[in-house]
Amino acid sequence: MTYLQVETYITVEQLSQVIQVSKRTIYEWTHIGFIPHYKFPKGIRFKISEVESWMKRRSKKGRLQFNIAI
Repeated sequence: MTYLQVETYITVEQLSQVIQVSKRTIYEWTHIGFIPHYKFPKGIRFKISEVESWMKRRSKKGRLQFNIAI
């Protein structure tokens, strides 16, 4: 017998607090399909693991530091 791995879902409000983005922005992102989400009868939810993967794919490396001798 196998057991399903239970994953935590978070709300728009919780996500906005964690990633420091307004709830309005998150609703816009879900509307255009920019961020992975699920629609439930009582609102939109996000899987934590999917949001983490989404953020990692969008991370940018900082500028390279060049040491130039003058």
